[in-house]
Amino acid sequence: MSTAFLIFLSSLSGSFIQRVCGFGFGIFIMTILPYLMPSYQEATALSGFLSMIQSGIVLISVYKYLNIKNLYVIFPSFCVFSFFAIKFVSVSNDGILRVILGCVLICLAVYFLFFSKRAAVSPTWKWQVSLGGLSGVMGGLFGMHGPAAVVYFLSSETTKEGYLAVAQAYFVITNIYMSFFRAGYGFVTPAVGWGLLYALPGIVIGILLGRMVFNRINHLTLKRIIYFYMIVAGIIQLVG
Repeated sequence: MSTAFLIFLSSLSGSFIQRVCGFGFGIFIMTILPYLMPSYQEATALSGFLSMIQSGIVLISVYKYLNIKNLYVIFPSFCVFSFFAIKFVSVSNDGILRVILGCVLICLAVYFLFFSKRAAVSPTWKWQVSLGGLSGVMGGLFGMHGPAAVVYFLSSETTKEGYLAVAQAYFVITNIYMSFFRAGYGFVTPAVGWGLLYALPGIVIGILLGRMVFNRINHLTLKRIIYFYMIVAGIIQLVG
């Protein structure tokens, strides 16, 4: 029961973060799931399913703002790179993957805290291919393909509603894609099914709470808290 409650609570928190910021579900929940699931591979499978469901629910409410053209290049690039990343996960041991995850979490947090404003990204096909590829690698390895894609979506959209819509659509279709390959490699197990049942109420509650504060909370403060948390979580992954 303690595991079930922790999965519920982490899903609620991750869902709240993504509803407010537009991304962050995978980043947050993958700092916790590897310790709760029987294997790292099952943790990525559960994270993908939950992110797909969470983003799908949010997308329904902002679908009218979706500009599907912003997915034409970045999604195929994601598909190619995530395929090889998932294949790598299937033959790697949990210890190596957790070390890599810890390093990536720390690097991402440092980047977003100190350098993200200085990195100029334009909505061109070259940036879509590059960031789509990086997103695919991070999604396949860690179940957290949002950060790289968000950098592009923030530059290509002029309104926060448009940004939220295209980001959630991207998370839905990319997680559907990855889930097929994870299932083929045996990542989807009964433990993943039970995890889904524990997490679904938390996702719904997190979305409702996040929607309530979407227009009120100081996004900069929340993002900084998330990034500092990522640094701590990354260190825990390295020494745990």
